[in-house]
Parts: sequence; C-alpha cells; structure tokens
Amino acid sequence: MKIGILTSSRADFGIYLPLLKVLQNETHVTLEIIAFGTHLSVFHGYTLSEIQAYSFPIVHELNTVLAHDDANAIATSYGLTVLKFAEFWNQHTYDYVICLGDRYEMSAAVQAGIPFRVRFVHLYGGETTLGAIDNIYRDQISLASSLHITATPQYKDRVEKLFDYPVPVYALGSISLDELSHFTPVPRVELEAQFKLPQTPYLLVTFHPETLHPEDNVHHIAAMETALEVLAREIPIVVTMPNADTQGSAYRKALIALEQRANGALVLVENFGKNNYFSAIHYCALMLGNTSSGIVETASFGKYTINVGNRQQGRAQSANTFNVPFDAPAIIELTRSVLQKGTYKGINCYQGKNVAQQIFQILEAHEKN
Repeated sequence: MKIGILTSSRADFGIYLPLLKVLQNETHVTLEIIAFGTHLSVFHGYTLSEIQAYSFPIVHELNTVLAHDDANAIATSYGLTVLKFAEFWNQHTYDYVICLGDRYEMSAAVQAGIPFRVRFVHLYGGETTLGAIDNIYRDQISLASSLHITATPQYKDRVEKLFDYPVPVYALGSISLDELSHFTPVPRVELEAQFKLPQTPYLLVTFHPETLHPEDNVHHIAAMETALEVLAREIPIVVTMPNADTQGSAYRKALIALEQRANGALVLVENFGKNNYFSAIHYCALMLGNTSSGIVETASFGKYTINVGNRQQGRAQSANTFNVPFDAPAIIELTRSVLQKGTYKGINCYQGKNVAQQIFQILEAHEKN
C-alpha cells in the first residue's frame, strides 16, 4: 500500500506524527511525505528541516509560498500551488493521499488532484471556524475526498451533510493526542537553553489573523498589544508566531515590537517542534490566543485556555475553555481570573484512543473493498 502525506506547515506535521510512526512500522506500506507551503519558507522557520530529521525514505519538496500575505498574494500562492501539484499528480500515484485540516494551500493541493482521481483521505473535516475563511477551504477538501476521519461525532454529522450520497466517515478523536499516555516533557532547563523559556509559570500565547473580516485585524492587533504589554508586567509570556495567513505579517511586526519593549518578559518562538511544544504546554500556567491547539489539546494537559475573538468560534469546546472578545481590558481581567483556577480536571472532548492505529486499520479495510 503506497501512501502519500500532504503537509504544508509545522502545525499539520506535528498532528500527523503518531500516524506517521504507525505507517513507518508497517512493512507493506510505502510512505512518502509531500512537503510544501511554509515548510520551505525561511521566513516561517524552514520547518522542512524538522521533517528531514525523522529520516523518512522519500520527502518530496514543492516550493509554493510567496513572500507577501495580502489577499492578492494568498490567491496567487493558491494558483501557484495548483500548478505545482498538477505536475506532481501527473507524475506520482498513490493508493491513498492523506490531507489534514483547512489551510488554503492544502485546499489548492487537493483541488489539483481532482482530475487525476487522487484518492484523498481528509482528516478533521466538519469543523467550524466562524472567524476564518478556512471553512470554505475545509469543505472543499472534504468534497474532494473519498474517506473521512473526524474528531467528534458532531463533526462527523457535518461532513455527512456535505454529500448527497453515503460517504465513509469515522469519528475517532484527534491523533495529536495519541502520544500523551507516554509523553515525557523535555526538562525545563533544556527548554530555557534552547528557547529562553522562563523557569517560572508563564502564559503560552498564539494569535492568528481573523481572515473572514480582515479589516478588523487592526483593532485586534491593538487589543492584543495592549493586553500582552500589561500582562507581561505580571507574568512572563511565551509567544509562538502566527502562520502564513492574510495579514499574518502585521501580527508578526506588532509582536516583534512588543518583544523589544518588554525587557525580557516576552519571548518569541518561531517553531518549537511537537515535543517541545507539548512540553511548553505542560509547563505553562494557561494558554491565551486564538489557535486551534488551545481548543483541541490543552484540556488533556490539565490546562485552561482563553480563546480570543471569533477565529475558533463554532469549534466544539471542552469545559477548560473561556471565550473573550478582542477587548484589552476584558482579556486582562479574564486572564487574571483564570490564572487563579489552577489545574483543569475535566475531560477533553477531542480525546480518542489509539486513533492513529484505528486510521491505519480503516485504510486497510477500505483498500480491500
């Protein structure tokens, strides 16, 4: 069985890892990584090097990202990705190609495969992010796929409603959580040495643009700056940098300026890698921002999340998540309050059991049909 893995960013590669390890151990599976998007961007940390560190036998590289992040550049990058993948799908065939999530570049790679009848397996369709145009890309990917894995039964129902005919959809939970049962955090002293992480409790922060109404991002950036500048006087802050979205560079510029004003109380990290990132979650006091990781993963670490704005609105949430608008005083007040709560002891609605192994078994079963 020949399987291709489409990975366009540090985020999806980290989620894939448990599945990649399962597939690597299967002797009758030929695994090929297809890396594109921000993996090949020096501006975003050149995370292709992280993929190469795992010594996969075959890693295809397609350079598809432009330097700018305005609407024209995103649309042009989408078109460039389609062109690059038209050539790629013409030259490579697979039993399955696994794609994940809702990024525009992932959608472009998948759309290019439709005329070639590529058999796509979509991980994590059916989700909703009302503050981002990713909803459109996510549904496009689902509609082009022949097999579907979702994180919750609610998302399974949404995928099924996209089609006028029965499709195979399995609600299994998130594979990103598979390894937590035997997860050992990196020692704090190592994280401090490599990333300058503080030895005391800190906020772990990630902000991405809201792409559905990009005109609102000027206000959002101002609210983020004000809130983080005040909070940095009270508790250290560790920020993971935003992805390549429309106006993502404006957030980057603001965060870099804020780091310079914070006198060492705020640290910027371009790319942790999955184990270091999970370790950063393990040691943090809570997560603040508007990233899907705060919704999907933090509950399994016993951490609370403050979800800001509308980017993740519509996603299923566990009881560890508190929502707040892009309003600096409200963000500051809620952060101070949630910091007093300590450890979250409830369930994570995204937690599954041996999800990666279940996905492989589903692929085997459908290959035989």
